Amino acid sequence: MDKIKRIGMLTSGGDSPGMNAAVVSVARCSMKKGLQLMGIKRGYNGLLGLSENPEDDIEYLDPETVLDIMDMRGTYLRTARCMQFLQPEVRSKAAEDLHKQGIQALVVIGGDGSYHGALELCRLGVPCIGIPGTIDNDLSYTESTLGYDTAVNVCVEAVRSIRATSRSHDRPAVVQVMGRNCGDIAMRTAIATGAEMVIVPEMEWDMEEIADRLKYLISKGNTRATLIISEHCWHKMKPFDWRKIIADSGRVIHDDDTLNAERLALVLKLMSNTEARATVIGYTQRGAIPTAYDSAFAFEAGRMAVELLTSEDGQRDLTTGYAIGVRDGRVYHTPFADALDENKKKFFDENLYHVVNSL
Repeated sequence: MDKIKRIGMLTSGGDSPGMNAAVVSVARCSMKKGLQLMGIKRGYNGLLGLSENPEDDIEYLDPETVLDIMDMRGTYLRTARCMQFLQPEVRSKAAEDLHKQGIQALVVIGGDGSYHGALELCRLGVPCIGIPGTIDNDLSYTESTLGYDTAVNVCVEAVRSIRATSRSHDRPAVVQVMGRNCGDIAMRTAIATGAEMVIVPEMEWDMEEIADRLKYLISKGNTRATLIISEHCWHKMKPFDWRKIIADSGRVIHDDDTLNAERLALVLKLMSNTEARATVIGYTQRGAIPTAYDSAFAFEAGRMAVELLTSEDGQRDLTTGYAIGVRDGRVYHTPFADALDENKKKFFDENLYHVVNSL
Protein backbone atom coordinates (compact mmCIF):
# COMPACT_ATOMS: atom_id res chain seq x y z
CA MET A 1 0.00 0.00 0.00
CA ASP A 2 1.25 3.50 -0.86
CA LYS A 3 2.30 5.75 1.99
CA ILE A 4 -0.77 7.52 3.33
CA LYS A 5 -0.81 11.27 2.70
CA ARG A 6 -4.51 12.20 2.97
CA ILE A 7 -7.08 10.79 5.38
CA GLY A 8 -10.75 11.46 6.03
CA MET A 9 -12.68 11.61 9.29
CA LEU A 10 -16.38 11.34 10.08
CA THR A 11 -18.72 11.08 13.05
CA SER A 12 -21.65 8.71 12.67
CA GLY A 13 -24.71 7.58 14.60
CA GLY A 14 -25.73 9.42 17.76
CA ASP A 15 -23.55 12.35 18.79
CA SER A 16 -21.52 11.99 21.97
CA PRO A 17 -19.44 14.37 24.08
CA GLY A 18 -15.78 14.25 23.10
CA MET A 19 -16.25 13.74 19.37
CA ASN A 20 -14.88 17.20 18.63
CA ALA A 21 -11.93 16.62 20.95
CA ALA A 22 -11.10 13.47 18.98
CA VAL A 23 -11.28 15.41 15.70
CA VAL A 24 -8.86 17.98 17.11
CA SER A 25 -6.48 15.25 18.26
CA VAL A 26 -6.49 13.58 14.83
CA ALA A 27 -6.02 16.96 13.15
CA ARG A 28 -3.04 17.93 15.30
CA CYS A 29 -1.36 14.53 15.04
CA SER A 30 -2.00 14.43 11.29
CA MET A 31 -0.34 17.80 10.84
CA LYS A 32 2.71 16.61 12.76
CA LYS A 33 2.93 13.55 10.47
CA GLY A 34 2.52 15.67 7.34
CA LEU A 35 -0.95 14.30 6.54
CA GLN A 36 -3.87 16.23 5.11
CA LEU A 37 -7.12 15.69 7.02
CA MET A 38 -10.51 15.96 5.32
CA GLY A 39 -13.64 16.25 7.42
CA ILE A 40 -16.63 14.33 6.05
CA LYS A 41 -20.01 15.78 7.05
CA ARG A 42 -23.06 13.97 8.39
CA GLY A 43 -21.53 10.54 8.73
CA TYR A 44 -21.55 8.19 5.78
CA ASN A 45 -23.98 10.51 3.99
CA GLY A 46 -21.02 12.79 3.30
CA LEU A 47 -19.34 10.02 1.32
CA LEU A 48 -22.31 9.83 -1.02
CA GLY A 49 -22.33 13.48 -2.12
CA LEU A 50 -25.97 13.98 -1.16
CA SER A 51 -25.70 17.74 -0.54
CA GLU A 52 -26.24 20.40 -3.20
CA ASN A 53 -22.87 22.00 -2.41
CA PRO A 54 -19.67 19.90 -2.17
CA GLU A 55 -18.60 22.01 0.84
CA ASP A 56 -21.54 20.58 2.76
CA ASP A 57 -20.18 17.06 2.33
CA ILE A 58 -16.45 17.43 2.85
CA GLU A 59 -13.96 20.10 3.94
CA TYR A 60 -10.27 20.43 4.63
CA LEU A 61 -9.69 20.53 8.39
CA ASP A 62 -6.79 22.92 8.77
CA PRO A 63 -5.44 23.83 12.23
CA GLU A 64 -7.25 27.18 12.17
CA THR A 65 -10.58 25.44 11.61
CA VAL A 66 -10.28 23.04 14.53
CA LEU A 67 -8.62 25.35 17.06
CA ASP A 68 -11.88 26.35 18.72
CA ILE A 69 -13.92 23.14 18.56
CA MET A 70 -12.12 21.17 21.30
CA ASP A 71 -14.80 21.88 23.92
CA MET A 72 -17.66 22.47 21.51
CA ARG A 73 -20.86 20.58 22.29
CA GLY A 74 -22.22 18.09 19.77
CA THR A 75 -20.14 17.28 16.71
CA TYR A 76 -18.69 19.89 14.38
CA LEU A 77 -18.80 17.43 11.50
CA ARG A 78 -22.50 16.78 12.13
CA THR A 79 -23.83 13.25 12.23
CA ALA A 80 -26.61 11.18 10.71
CA ARG A 81 -27.60 7.62 10.09
CA CYS A 82 -27.30 6.48 6.48
CA MET A 83 -29.58 3.60 5.50
CA GLN A 84 -28.32 3.75 1.90
CA PHE A 85 -24.88 2.69 3.10
CA LEU A 86 -26.30 -0.75 3.88
CA GLN A 87 -26.42 -1.41 0.13
CA PRO A 88 -23.23 -3.05 -1.28
CA GLU A 89 -23.34 -1.03 -4.50
CA VAL A 90 -23.55 2.22 -2.53
CA ARG A 91 -20.52 1.27 -0.44
CA SER A 92 -18.55 0.36 -3.56
CA LYS A 93 -19.36 3.74 -5.12
CA ALA A 94 -18.30 5.51 -1.89
CA ALA A 95 -14.96 3.66 -1.82
CA GLU A 96 -14.39 4.53 -5.47
CA ASP A 97 -15.11 8.21 -4.84
CA LEU A 98 -12.73 8.27 -1.88
CA HIS A 99 -9.93 6.93 -4.06
CA LYS A 100 -10.70 9.57 -6.70
CA GLN A 101 -10.40 12.31 -4.07
CA GLY A 102 -7.08 10.92 -2.88
CA ILE A 103 -8.44 9.94 0.53
CA GLN A 104 -6.52 6.79 1.40
CA ALA A 105 -7.96 5.99 4.83
CA LEU A 106 -10.74 6.94 7.26
CA VAL A 107 -11.07 7.55 10.97
CA VAL A 108 -14.65 6.74 12.00
CA ILE A 109 -16.14 7.82 15.33
CA GLY A 110 -19.35 6.00 16.24
CA GLY A 111 -20.96 2.87 17.62
CA ASP A 112 -21.41 -0.67 16.37
CA GLY A 113 -23.38 0.34 13.27
CA SER A 114 -20.67 2.80 12.28
CA TYR A 115 -18.05 0.12 12.85
CA HIS A 116 -19.84 -2.31 10.54
CA GLY A 117 -19.79 0.35 7.82
CA ALA A 118 -16.09 0.93 8.41
CA LEU A 119 -15.35 -2.80 8.23
CA GLU A 120 -17.09 -3.01 4.85
CA LEU A 121 -14.97 -0.12 3.56
CA CYS A 122 -11.85 -1.94 4.74
CA ARG A 123 -12.89 -4.89 2.60
CA LEU A 124 -13.15 -2.49 -0.34
CA GLY A 125 -9.60 -1.30 0.10
CA VAL A 126 -10.14 1.75 2.33
CA PRO A 127 -8.35 1.22 5.68
CA CYS A 128 -10.41 2.46 8.60
CA ILE A 129 -9.72 3.12 12.27
CA GLY A 130 -12.68 3.23 14.66
CA ILE A 131 -13.01 5.34 17.80
CA PRO A 132 -15.97 4.28 20.00
CA GLY A 133 -18.22 7.32 20.14
CA THR A 134 -21.47 6.47 21.95
CA ILE A 135 -22.76 7.41 25.38
CA ASP A 136 -24.38 3.98 25.74
CA ASN A 137 -21.10 2.16 26.53
CA ASP A 138 -22.56 -0.87 24.78
CA LEU A 139 -19.50 -2.17 22.92
CA SER A 140 -18.18 -5.40 24.44
CA TYR A 141 -14.50 -4.95 23.50
CA THR A 142 -13.96 -1.72 25.44
CA GLU A 143 -14.44 -0.78 29.08
CA SER A 144 -15.50 2.73 28.15
CA THR A 145 -16.76 4.60 25.10
CA LEU A 146 -16.30 8.26 24.21
CA GLY A 147 -19.06 10.28 25.89
CA TYR A 148 -20.11 7.67 28.44
CA ASP A 149 -18.34 9.34 31.37
CA THR A 150 -19.84 12.72 30.46
CA ALA A 151 -23.34 11.26 30.17
CA VAL A 152 -23.03 9.67 33.59
CA ASN A 153 -21.86 12.93 35.12
CA VAL A 154 -24.84 14.78 33.61
CA CYS A 155 -27.20 12.17 35.05
CA VAL A 156 -25.54 12.21 38.46
CA GLU A 157 -25.84 15.99 38.69
CA ALA A 158 -29.50 15.82 37.63
CA VAL A 159 -30.38 13.07 40.11
CA ARG A 160 -28.69 14.91 42.96
CA SER A 161 -30.85 17.94 42.21
CA ILE A 162 -33.98 15.81 41.89
CA ARG A 163 -33.26 14.07 45.19
CA ALA A 164 -32.92 17.44 46.92
CA THR A 165 -36.40 18.42 45.73
CA SER A 166 -37.75 14.95 46.52
CA ARG A 167 -36.45 15.33 50.07
CA SER A 168 -38.02 18.76 50.41
CA HIS A 169 -41.47 17.53 49.32
CA ASP A 170 -41.33 13.93 50.59
CA ARG A 171 -41.85 12.63 47.07
CA PRO A 172 -40.20 9.56 45.52
CA ALA A 173 -38.69 10.07 42.07
CA VAL A 174 -38.55 8.01 38.89
CA VAL A 175 -35.64 9.17 36.70
CA GLN A 176 -35.13 7.84 33.18
CA VAL A 177 -31.67 7.91 31.63
CA MET A 178 -30.42 6.89 28.20
CA GLY A 179 -28.50 3.78 27.24
CA ARG A 180 -30.58 2.01 24.60
CA ASN A 181 -30.07 -1.71 25.34
CA CYS A 182 -27.27 -1.19 27.85
CA GLY A 183 -27.87 -0.30 31.49
CA ASP A 184 -24.41 1.06 32.28
CA ILE A 185 -25.50 4.70 32.56
CA ALA A 186 -28.39 3.75 34.84
CA MET A 187 -26.22 1.53 37.03
CA ARG A 188 -23.38 4.03 37.36
CA THR A 189 -25.84 6.85 38.12
CA ALA A 190 -27.62 4.77 40.74
CA ILE A 191 -24.50 3.80 42.65
CA ALA A 192 -23.02 7.32 42.41
CA THR A 193 -26.12 8.99 43.82
CA GLY A 194 -27.21 6.42 46.38
CA ALA A 195 -30.43 5.69 44.50
CA GLU A 196 -32.40 2.91 46.16
CA MET A 197 -33.70 1.20 43.01
CA VAL A 198 -32.61 0.67 39.43
CA ILE A 199 -34.14 -1.01 36.36
CA VAL A 200 -31.97 -1.96 33.37
CA PRO A 201 -32.55 -3.78 30.05
CA GLU A 202 -30.25 -6.63 31.08
CA MET A 203 -32.42 -7.78 33.99
CA GLU A 204 -36.01 -8.98 34.29
CA TRP A 205 -38.03 -6.91 36.73
CA ASP A 206 -41.36 -7.10 38.53
CA MET A 207 -43.72 -4.14 38.99
CA GLU A 208 -45.14 -5.52 42.23
CA GLU A 209 -41.65 -6.00 43.66
CA ILE A 210 -40.75 -2.40 42.81
CA ALA A 211 -43.96 -1.13 44.43
CA ASP A 212 -43.41 -3.28 47.53
CA ARG A 213 -39.83 -2.02 47.83
CA LEU A 214 -41.01 1.57 47.55
CA LYS A 215 -43.64 1.02 50.24
CA TYR A 216 -41.02 -0.58 52.47
CA LEU A 217 -38.62 2.33 52.03
CA ILE A 218 -41.36 4.83 52.81
CA SER A 219 -42.35 2.88 55.93
CA LYS A 220 -38.76 3.22 57.10
CA GLY A 221 -38.86 7.00 56.65
CA ASN A 222 -37.26 7.22 53.21
CA THR A 223 -39.85 9.42 51.54
CA ARG A 224 -37.49 10.59 48.80
CA ALA A 225 -36.49 7.15 47.45
CA THR A 226 -35.25 7.26 43.85
CA LEU A 227 -35.77 4.75 41.05
CA ILE A 228 -33.37 5.03 38.11
CA ILE A 229 -34.64 3.41 34.91
CA SER A 230 -32.84 2.84 31.64
CA GLU A 231 -34.69 3.54 28.42
CA HIS A 232 -35.94 0.43 26.59
CA CYS A 233 -36.22 -1.56 29.82
CA TRP A 234 -39.94 -2.18 29.36
CA HIS A 235 -39.61 -5.46 27.49
CA LYS A 236 -37.99 -7.03 30.56
CA MET A 237 -40.98 -6.38 32.84
CA LYS A 238 -42.73 -9.52 34.06
CA PRO A 239 -46.40 -9.78 32.97
CA PHE A 240 -48.44 -7.22 34.89
CA ASP A 241 -51.71 -5.42 34.05
CA TRP A 242 -50.57 -1.88 34.74
CA ARG A 243 -53.33 -0.47 32.53
CA LYS A 244 -55.94 -1.85 34.94
CA ILE A 245 -54.28 -0.05 37.85
CA ILE A 246 -54.59 3.24 35.97
CA ALA A 247 -58.12 2.56 34.70
CA ASP A 248 -59.36 1.59 38.18
CA SER A 249 -58.25 5.01 39.41
CA GLY A 250 -60.68 6.66 37.00
CA ARG A 251 -58.03 7.84 34.56
CA VAL A 252 -58.26 7.27 30.81
CA ILE A 253 -55.89 4.63 29.39
CA HIS A 254 -56.00 2.98 25.97
CA ASP A 255 -54.92 -0.48 24.87
CA ASP A 256 -52.30 1.00 22.54
CA ASP A 257 -50.77 3.22 25.23
CA THR A 258 -47.29 2.06 26.15
CA LEU A 259 -45.53 2.11 29.48
CA ASN A 260 -43.15 5.03 29.99
CA ALA A 261 -41.51 6.86 32.86
CA GLU A 262 -44.53 9.04 33.57
CA ARG A 263 -46.97 6.12 33.58
CA LEU A 264 -44.59 4.05 35.69
CA ALA A 265 -44.52 6.85 38.27
CA LEU A 266 -48.32 7.00 38.18
CA VAL A 267 -48.65 3.24 38.71
CA LEU A 268 -46.23 3.37 41.64
CA LYS A 269 -48.15 6.31 43.06
CA LEU A 270 -51.40 4.35 42.93
CA MET A 271 -49.89 1.11 44.24
CA SER A 272 -47.80 2.73 46.99
CA ASN A 273 -50.05 5.64 47.92
CA THR A 274 -47.30 8.19 47.47
CA GLU A 275 -46.66 11.21 45.22
CA ALA A 276 -44.08 9.69 42.90
CA ARG A 277 -42.92 12.00 40.11
CA ALA A 278 -41.09 11.24 36.84
CA THR A 279 -38.20 13.01 35.11
CA VAL A 280 -36.69 12.07 31.74
CA ILE A 281 -33.17 13.50 31.49
CA GLY A 282 -33.01 13.05 27.70
CA TYR A 283 -30.61 14.64 25.24
CA THR A 284 -28.81 16.77 27.81
CA GLN A 285 -26.69 13.64 28.28
CA ARG A 286 -25.42 13.93 24.72
CA GLY A 287 -25.04 17.68 24.45
CA ALA A 288 -22.78 18.34 27.42
CA ILE A 289 -19.19 19.57 27.42
CA PRO A 290 -16.94 16.49 27.72
CA THR A 291 -15.46 15.63 31.08
CA ALA A 292 -11.71 15.52 31.62
CA TYR A 293 -11.80 11.74 31.21
CA ASP A 294 -13.60 11.86 27.86
CA SER A 295 -11.38 14.68 26.60
CA ALA A 296 -8.25 12.76 27.56
CA PHE A 297 -9.59 9.55 26.01
CA ALA A 298 -10.37 11.49 22.82
CA PHE A 299 -6.80 12.78 22.68
CA GLU A 300 -5.24 9.35 23.19
CA ALA A 301 -7.61 7.68 20.72
CA GLY A 302 -6.93 10.31 18.06
CA ARG A 303 -3.20 10.00 18.51
CA MET A 304 -3.38 6.20 18.29
CA ALA A 305 -5.54 6.38 15.14
CA VAL A 306 -2.93 8.46 13.32
CA GLU A 307 -0.10 6.26 14.60
CA LEU A 308 -1.84 3.15 13.27
CA LEU A 309 -2.32 4.72 9.84
CA THR A 310 1.25 5.91 9.57
CA SER A 311 3.09 3.05 11.24
CA GLU A 312 5.70 1.31 9.14
CA ASP A 313 5.23 -1.94 11.04
CA GLY A 314 5.17 -4.56 8.33
CA GLN A 315 3.28 -6.96 10.59
CA ARG A 316 0.20 -4.73 10.73
CA ASP A 317 -2.43 -5.30 8.07
CA LEU A 318 -4.45 -2.08 7.73
CA THR A 319 -6.91 -3.71 5.36
CA THR A 320 -8.52 -5.42 8.36
CA GLY A 321 -9.16 -2.14 10.13
CA TYR A 322 -8.76 -1.46 13.85
CA ALA A 323 -11.02 -0.35 16.67
CA ILE A 324 -9.58 1.69 19.53
CA GLY A 325 -10.82 1.06 23.05
CA VAL A 326 -9.94 0.82 26.73
CA ARG A 327 -8.75 -2.35 28.44
CA ASP A 328 -7.51 -2.52 32.03
CA GLY A 329 -7.69 1.26 32.09
CA ARG A 330 -5.36 1.73 29.13
CA VAL A 331 -6.11 2.74 25.56
CA TYR A 332 -5.42 -0.06 23.07
CA HIS A 333 -6.45 -1.25 19.60
CA THR A 334 -7.88 -4.49 18.24
CA PRO A 335 -9.04 -5.63 14.77
CA PHE A 336 -12.62 -4.73 13.84
CA ALA A 337 -13.48 -8.42 13.58
CA ASP A 338 -12.59 -8.85 17.25
CA ALA A 339 -14.40 -5.69 18.33
CA LEU A 340 -17.58 -6.78 16.53
CA ASP A 341 -17.45 -10.44 17.58
CA GLU A 342 -21.07 -11.28 18.43
CA ASN A 343 -19.94 -14.14 20.66
CA LYS A 344 -18.46 -11.64 23.11
CA LYS A 345 -21.14 -10.29 25.40
CA LYS A 346 -20.97 -6.99 27.24
CA PHE A 347 -20.20 -7.62 30.90
CA PHE A 348 -22.96 -6.71 33.32
CA ASP A 349 -22.46 -6.90 37.08
CA GLU A 350 -25.58 -8.68 38.32
CA ASN A 351 -24.31 -8.76 41.91
CA LEU A 352 -23.97 -4.98 41.96
CA TYR A 353 -27.47 -4.68 40.49
CA HIS A 354 -28.94 -6.77 43.33
CA VAL A 355 -27.01 -4.80 45.94
CA VAL A 356 -28.44 -1.49 44.68
CA ASN A 357 -31.97 -2.90 44.82
CA SER A 358 -31.61 -4.33 48.30
CA LEU A 359 -29.76 -1.81 50.48
